[in-house]
Amino acid sequence: MQFTHPETAALYADVVAAGPDLVVGLDFDGTLAPIVEDPTQAHVHPAVPDLLVELADRVRGVAVVTGRPVRQALALGDLDAVGTRITERGRSFAVLGQYGNERWTGSERRVVSPRPPAGLAGFLREVPALLRRVDARDAYVESKGLAIALHTRRLDDPEGAFSRLLPVVSDAATRHGLAIEPGRLVVEVRAPGMHKGLAVAGLAEQWQAKGFLFAGDDLGDVEAFTELTAMRSDGVATMAICSHGGDGPPELEELADHVVDGPDGVVEFLRRLVVDLDGAGGSR
Repeated sequence: MQFTHPETAALYADVVAAGPDLVVGLDFDGTLAPIVEDPTQAHVHPAVPDLLVELADRVRGVAVVTGRPVRQALALGDLDAVGTRITERGRSFAVLGQYGNERWTGSERRVVSPRPPAGLAGFLREVPALLRRVDARDAYVESKGLAIALHTRRLDDPEGAFSRLLPVVSDAATRHGLAIEPGRLVVEVRAPGMHKGLAVAGLAEQWQAKGFLFAGDDLGDVEAFTELTAMRSDGVATMAICSHGGDGPPELEELADHVVDGPDGVVEFLRRLVVDLDGAGGSR
């Protein structure tokens, strides 16, 4: 693997050296699975299941950290079976859904989730009127249990509809005491107080990470990348991988240590990581 800057190569070498004390966190959509018009059809790259098992053999733990509900990620990624295989080998695997509000592990095999946030039902009742107001009646409304996501990708002018929708949704979310999470042609409304940065910090503490690599593709991953920067200042070997697929947010790419081209690039990167961990004696 070739890195443009010597600093990036040094960060990667430190992550590889962390070996059995390394934690790997991975976003789902745009990172393990391609971005598609129908989010119910976003299946992971075909190499992902076996690759996650190989990776888990060589590190402290592997986690999928996603804005999706855990059960969706499990189904679309065949992650239940992945968790079984990893756990049977004595390794650690977790799926953190809805930005860390939900948790499932290969050992416990049940979804731990809080109640839906106060105000979400009221916001949902307003959604049809909000969409009419910004001429986005046909936007796809996805109920996630703990959140509501409004997708404009299927509309004739998806970017224009998104730009009109975002401020209106933001105002409504504020009135209902909710947080917003903008993404690529989607805006999600959910409970405040949890984000991927907190999820990453929790994993690092639980699994006693001395190294942490995280790959993501969208604005929801900014907090995770920021947390890696803080961890690095505390002496943890970290590396942030931006899976942009050609249209990722510039805010995330600016925080990234290395950029790859979508799920194909993530798979290529992780395959090389497995090889280099073996070369450094990381297989246990």
